[in-house]
Amino acid sequence: MESNPNDFLTQYKAISAKLKKFAFCCLAVARCEHTIGNPVYESQNLLQAARLFLEAEQLSHQLLCPSYSEYLQAALNAYRDCIKVHLDNDQPALAAAMYLEVGQSLRQLSRIKESIPYFLKAAELHRSCALSYINDIKQISDCRVVTGDYDGALNILTEIQTIAEKEGYKENGERIGAFTEILNEVEVTRILLLLLLQPPKYKLNPEHAKLLDRYANMDIEPVDYIEEDLYLLIQSLMIAIEERNESALLHLERDIWPKLNGQQNDILNEILKKYRDYALILPID
Repeated sequence: MESNPNDFLTQYKAISAKLKKFAFCCLAVARCEHTIGNPVYESQNLLQAARLFLEAEQLSHQLLCPSYSEYLQAALNAYRDCIKVHLDNDQPALAAAMYLEVGQSLRQLSRIKESIPYFLKAAELHRSCALSYINDIKQISDCRVVTGDYDGALNILTEIQTIAEKEGYKENGERIGAFTEILNEVEVTRILLLLLLQPPKYKLNPEHAKLLDRYANMDIEPVDYIEEDLYLLIQSLMIAIEERNESALLHLERDIWPKLNGQQNDILNEILKKYRDYALILPID
């Protein structure tokens, strides 16, 4: 028996109405807690209301229901009130966590550009903690890549590289594991973005020029946080792109693919697509 589309609509209306009812109850409780000067329970109820409104918005999004995003706006308002309570009570870490939660929720709703200001706010509050700050701006970089702002992503990743190089050592001079992983991921992504963008030399940021030289020069030893096989594959990729060697590129794609993360493979795909598109418009001798 085929399902009736109206059944789904009826279920959606019932669930969303229930979520809305509970959310408004939480807002009412939050107002009462504010009146008696209890910020802990005020923020808890504001957060609960925000999440309930957000759940209703996500349900609408999943079912592809037409909407004016009224649940999302209600959720954002509740989140902002919750964040204000945390900031007013000198709780920046909790406020930063809320900013991150909003940003991640907006990304899940495919509102990528709208999520960026929230990650920026979280980063501002985390500026004194290198790892947390890096995590926040890395999410901004991810958003830039998704939206095709490769220059913006590259600049953020360069900032991350600088911080990780500065903060990533123990007192005995050994690298800190977490920063080593960051340096590995960020450097590979940066070089791939540079290979995709192919900026002219006169426009190259000095840091970007230094990075390209490191891989272009066969006499330079690999950095200690990049696996040697991957380092050599990236060098080969640079040569194949420079020589526009389609056969070599196809072989390299197969070899380098398992060593990259999902985002890096997406960038690699864009590099190969750009090359193929260029090859198609070359005149035939």
